Amino acid sequence: MRRITTGIIGASAAVAAVAALAGCGGADSAAGGGDITLKLTDTMSETSAPIYDKIYDACASEQGITVESNHVAGSGLIKTVLQQASSRTLPDVLMLDNPDVQQIAASGALSPLSDYGITGEGFPQGVVDAGTYDGELYGIAPIVNSIGLFYDADKLQAAGIQPPTTWDELADAAARLTTDDTYGIAFSATNSFEGTWQFLPFLWSNGASEDDLTSPEAVEALEFVNRLVQDGSASASVVNWSQNDVNDQFIAGKAAMMINGPWNMPSLEAAEGLNFASVPLPVPSAGDELVAPLGGETFTVPQTGDAERMAAAGEFVKCVTQGENQLTMATGRGAVPSDSEVAQQAAEENPLVASFVETVQSARARTALLGESWPEAATQIYTAEQLALTGSASPADALAQATAD
Repeated sequence: MRRITTGIIGASAAVAAVAALAGCGGADSAAGGGDITLKLTDTMSETSAPIYDKIYDACASEQGITVESNHVAGSGLIKTVLQQASSRTLPDVLMLDNPDVQQIAASGALSPLSDYGITGEGFPQGVVDAGTYDGELYGIAPIVNSIGLFYDADKLQAAGIQPPTTWDELADAAARLTTDDTYGIAFSATNSFEGTWQFLPFLWSNGASEDDLTSPEAVEALEFVNRLVQDGSASASVVNWSQNDVNDQFIAGKAAMMINGPWNMPSLEAAEGLNFASVPLPVPSAGDELVAPLGGETFTVPQTGDAERMAAAGEFVKCVTQGENQLTMATGRGAVPSDSEVAQQAAEENPLVASFVETVQSARARTALLGESWPEAATQIYTAEQLALTGSASPADALAQATAD
């Protein structure tokens, strides 16, 4: 799930990475060259576009080509891409949110990145899975994110509570931290993919999967989240809160803990008097593995029919997704570099991002199991969560109703 923010990773990490990693130069960088002009479409906002444009310009200059970037809102991109695919007017380089890669690859609109020597080597398996369709890598994400547990360190210390690591500890801490004017925990359970995104760590870490949402493990996961609302540890308003709303509640002191992502670090650091920290999300029981969802946008090379420009586009994507550029993007957007070694450098430089670096190493691509059918399951998940948390149905009945044909 993408959120645009400003930087969290220190400059010295970037310097170290530049020194340690090979750049995007060399003979291969000249692929295409000459008078080639590549058209690029990404989903960057006004805030993030300058960060990416600098990288685009540097890579284009190194290749001896021209790149014209077009920044569009992500919400309307897929419809536009499908129309462009049918009319053969796709750009030469296309950014896609990772859950959309399989749908577009299935349409035949993308070319395999292996054609350009891009393999995803050194990236966590979830990052590779997120860009893979039918055994071929079609998209590569230079930076990724996930979600974790933020907490007000002062509130936990005053209550004598350690950061929770299991569901029982989380429920106990949330209940003890709840007061007349503060909820113990805040999270997003809105009726959108954002609500699904926040529920997935509970579903997956409990051994449930999106292809069997009525399993005992799935019901148990929803029962746990529902319990937090029903016992008053979380506000009933979570069914209407976006992740931005959750962050606002936490900054305002209305929640002692929150489930959210690293893109919020800048606003949290800027909040006056807030002493916060983050840890990976708690798991059902001690020793269980956390399985969280993987967020991040991928770069792809569409099938344009122009072999020379496609080759140049492939080299351009290889350059843009190099390690030092990963650090630049992560610094500017509050994210984690995809390459595991570069991510570790980021964690060593800034401990605030360390818990997310840990989480993304085992994070799962949302489309890994169901591929292009993922959106249907995602809709069923947030529908069931809405039914349960509003008291319209028991967790078991909510999941049964949401998945009924």
